[in-house]
Amino acid sequence: MSDLTPFYVTTPIYYVNDHPHVGHAYTTLAADTLARWRALLGHPTYSLTGTDEHGQKIEQAARRAGVTPQEHADRYSAPFRALLATLGAAPDDFIRTTEERHKEVVRAMWRRMEEAGDVYLSHYEGWYSVSDEAYFTEEELVDGKAPTGSEVTWMKEEGYFFRLSRYGARLLAHIEAHPTFIMPQSRANEIKRFIEQGLQDISISRSTFRWGIPVPDHDPHVIYVWVDALTNYISALGGPSAERYERFWPYAWHIIGKDILRFHAVYWPCFLMSAGLPLPERIFAHGWWTVEGEKMSKSKGNAVDPTAAVAAVGADAFRYFLLREVAFGADGDFSQSALLARVNNELGNDYGNLLNRALNMLAKYRGGVAPAPARPGGSGWGAAEGALHDAFVAARADLCAAMEELRFHDALRAIWSLVGAGNKYVGDSAPWVIARRGAEGAADLDRALYTLCEALRVVGVWTLPFLPTKAVALLDALGAPPEARTWESASAWGGLPAGAQAAPAAVLFPRVEGPLALTRAPAPAPVPAPALGAAPAAPPAPAPKPLIEYEDFAKVSLRVAVVLAAEPHPNAERLLTLTLDAGEERPRTVCAGIAAAYAPADLVGRRVALVSNLAPRKLRGVMSEGMLLAAGEGAAARLVEVPAGLPAGAEIK
Repeated sequence: MSDLTPFYVTTPIYYVNDHPHVGHAYTTLAADTLARWRALLGHPTYSLTGTDEHGQKIEQAARRAGVTPQEHADRYSAPFRALLATLGAAPDDFIRTTEERHKEVVRAMWRRMEEAGDVYLSHYEGWYSVSDEAYFTEEELVDGKAPTGSEVTWMKEEGYFFRLSRYGARLLAHIEAHPTFIMPQSRANEIKRFIEQGLQDISISRSTFRWGIPVPDHDPHVIYVWVDALTNYISALGGPSAERYERFWPYAWHIIGKDILRFHAVYWPCFLMSAGLPLPERIFAHGWWTVEGEKMSKSKGNAVDPTAAVAAVGADAFRYFLLREVAFGADGDFSQSALLARVNNELGNDYGNLLNRALNMLAKYRGGVAPAPARPGGSGWGAAEGALHDAFVAARADLCAAMEELRFHDALRAIWSLVGAGNKYVGDSAPWVIARRGAEGAADLDRALYTLCEALRVVGVWTLPFLPTKAVALLDALGAPPEARTWESASAWGGLPAGAQAAPAAVLFPRVEGPLALTRAPAPAPVPAPALGAAPAAPPAPAPKPLIEYEDFAKVSLRVAVVLAAEPHPNAERLLTLTLDAGEERPRTVCAGIAAAYAPADLVGRRVALVSNLAPRKLRGVMSEGMLLAAGEGAAARLVEVPAGLPAGAEIK
């Protein structure tokens, strides 16, 4: 077992009222990269993400859709889980607030705060926003709406309150005593100013809706979303009495967006103090993304769809861009030109080029077999080798310092300084010139080839947390054995063993040309309601088709299928490629012409009607094994969906 400090990192749990966008992807991959980094260093590591599924918004959305709140939560939780595989993220746990393991710990948390004398019954009235799940004062309203722009209504209700006012001084003292508790520093200053104004008690229950965890012994109240949702960070560990909690909780880092900082940096620590539990070690709030200089908006249809972005440039390239483009903590802008520049120049021309140059020369001059290690101060070690080694030492120090402060962009800049030094070394050492000397230059050629391959190995190890697929591909191509892929091995020069057999050079990052289809289409405009008393206009009747016999219809096999994954077709803009569970031994692939109507993430988890015995047919290079039933055309197309209760593969008659 490692003797290094355990490490626990969490994302917020994402609310199931929308589909994942670039902001969700950003938080998820930042936490995933940090977890991979700590694991690379040798720390026992645990990482968590999940979905927040209770509240009035969910209850109302489910009612509008004609489904139960649980069915609504199931449908909208699935795309967030699917996003993990899309991004190449691998958290240790995915928690849902509708799980019993979570509810049990939330109830215990409530009782702890109640026993501490911090919960009392009272009344609250004010302007309430269902969208924000929050009350606002008259002074906080902007043009009669919440600061977010959402509608508000005047509400008065009985509820249980938490004595937040009791903990202001204690929380402020904790922040002062732990300078890295809230980061970046600008966010810590913001929270300190808020606390210094005086904390007011907050409502922590609701009685105007039912979709939530009932307050213990106090029906009809349900526990408010922030007590419920925030407790996921300890319920996923099994609660305060669990072994995993004891091991990881004191070392928790919360990675969040700045819009929910107050809840995490004020309410959550005070809840924990009341419950007699330790506070997390660090809370880091990152900034927001705009798209091409504009705020992301459903109505504008400019929200970057992570699934589409990954389909366009690849998961590792998407990860690299988001972490390299802006300082983590600051706001950033997502532009296609910047994305293409980083993918084609920094990943393709720099990172990929270093691999190809090293492996091509190793194959040409030494049959792909690594020579004996060349170490600093050894025979023939010269100025070019010394410059590359100096770049390695400096880059390692910069990388470690940057990652401790979550400066991902600086960490990648440090790694790329070694990439640049490696490419420069190729020109400085000129192995092709040395090779012309024949046997006389054999030792010098071995030293040059080994030095270049060693730089490549170090770069591969260092990029494992950032480019988890391509870095492995690089190390595989180099023939680096497992013991040469550790942080310890990449902390000293000379870890690539003699005799390592490299594979032929391969293109890690193919060139990508724009423009790219990265955004989810805007929601279709609502159809105007007919004038009062007027009959709605009927759609034009379709042209009649010839009658068929029953025997003709009986040939068609209709089955229930569940969408496991969806992505844009690589060669056809109007098609989506779906992976379906049809109750068979293996999933099916079906190409459907519904790209104008559905974003890929919208489809995961849907139960659709599949024509299962249609002869397979290749559509623009992808074999399609069936057809889905749908009504309408273009953006108005709608899939025929099957109600819950029937298993995948069930026959539709």
